[in-house]
Order: sequence, then C-alpha cells, then structure tokens
Amino acid sequence: MKFVTRYPSHPEDAKHYTTERLRESYLIETVFAPDKALFAYSHFDRIIAGGVMPVSEEVTLTGGKEMASASFLERREMGVINVGGEGTITVDGAAYGMRARDGLYVGMGAETVSMASADPRNPAKFYINTCPAHASCPTVKIDIRKANRRPLGTAENCNKRTIYQYVHPDVLRSCQLCMGLTVLEPGSNWNTMPAHTHERRMEVYFYFDLPGDNIVFHMMGEPSQTRHIVMRNEQAVISPSWSIHSGVGTSRYAFIWGMCGENQTFDDMDGVAMPDIR
Repeated sequence: MKFVTRYPSHPEDAKHYTTERLRESYLIETVFAPDKALFAYSHFDRIIAGGVMPVSEEVTLTGGKEMASASFLERREMGVINVGGEGTITVDGAAYGMRARDGLYVGMGAETVSMASADPRNPAKFYINTCPAHASCPTVKIDIRKANRRPLGTAENCNKRTIYQYVHPDVLRSCQLCMGLTVLEPGSNWNTMPAHTHERRMEVYFYFDLPGDNIVFHMMGEPSQTRHIVMRNEQAVISPSWSIHSGVGTSRYAFIWGMCGENQTFDDMDGVAMPDIR
C-alpha cells in the first residue's frame, strides 16, 4: 500500500494559494494503479481516500505505521464503491461479489480485507473512503438498487441529477461515514449548485465517467473567496468543512462523495445564496 499525506489548511491561508499549491493541498491526482492500493491520508477529520485496482493478483489491505494499527480497520470503518469491472471483496472470509456501482460498507474491527478482479482485461476499480470509528457496525453490501434514490435539479438549470445514498442512516448504520454516488443526466453539467458548506463535516469528491479529454472545474473555497481545481477522469479532491464543493463539467459525468464529521444529517448544511458567491 502507498500513502500520501495531506495536512489541513486555514481558510485565510488558502486565499493566497497559487494553482500549484491548491492542487498540491487538495487534489488526489492518481487513484488507481494496477495491483496497487493507493491512499491519501487527510488530516481533515482523518479521512483516508483512495483506490484499489487488482489486475493480475489479489490486493490485501493491511495495517501499518500510517494508521498505527495492526490491521487496516482496527479502529476504522470503510465504504467502497466499484467503478470498474466485476470483482470480489473478501472480509474475514466472507466473499462479496461486486459488479459496477455495487457498494460495500465494512465495520470497524474487520481483520482481513482483500480485493480481486474477475477478469484482468476489465479489472474492478474499488474506490474507498475510510474514517475513524468508535463502534463496530455490521458489514452490508449495497447495490445501486438498494441505495436511497433522490432525484434533484432541472434540465433548465443544467443540474438534473440523481443522488444515490449508499452509506447513510436511511440505508444502514455507520459511526460517522456517509458515502454515495451522484449521476448527472444528459445535457446537465452542474452539481451542488446553489452551493453550501457544512462546518460539521468535511467531504471528498471522486469524479469519474468523464469521456475522453473532458474535464470538471471543481469549485472550492469560502463562498466569498472561490477558487477552482481542474479535475480529470478518476481523480479525487479534498473539500474542507469551510469550503463550498461544486463542479461544472465540459460533459456529463458522475462522482462519488464521502463525508465524515460531527453528524450524518444531510439537511444541516449552510446554504449560500447565489448573490453571495464571489
């Protein structure tokens, strides 16, 4: 396993960041590599975000110095969504078949977690969020049909989309992790606009299903001090609790969002009126 570390930043400091500094601080540029587990350890709420793409061999998640633990989930819970080909996640001997857009929640205390692909020519791509936990919750598989479905937006505002809540109180029990998938409709390219913040939770976005050379301009920063980061297919970005988190693409796309922090109530966000965005 390979880790990079991202340290927290104050909003007053972030106002002065160059493009390069913004990308160094918040962008997770490479999420998948063959037969590797790649992770970014963020000191914002100590979330770990990354990916596993098994090709020719099974990949096992292990403990180590980065988490000061004997096993990967000794003191953590984890959410996984597969954005690639068919694969398998094995948790303490129990195997879970994972098709495209299947999700899995794994509770704290699982001792062995390994991942494999069914076909090396079309490998699974397991996108992962994990955060500290205080109790052990049951492991649950969630396919997209079992996720809580919430249609939002309009074609007129170019933001017609469907949110699928996977790790969420309406679907299953977790300690603090929330995770889900948003899919934009054809002709729509804006997400999470009008924007909001939630001081009680940070968030990570993972953008995927971007065809060709299309990009997403990920919007971040305080509402009166907005910045952007250019995102390409299968890249992730860290969003501090003080920052808006929105995006506009040069085509339709999908993204996975993961949150951890003080609570799991989605309607606790602080909305930002359009005239207040600068």
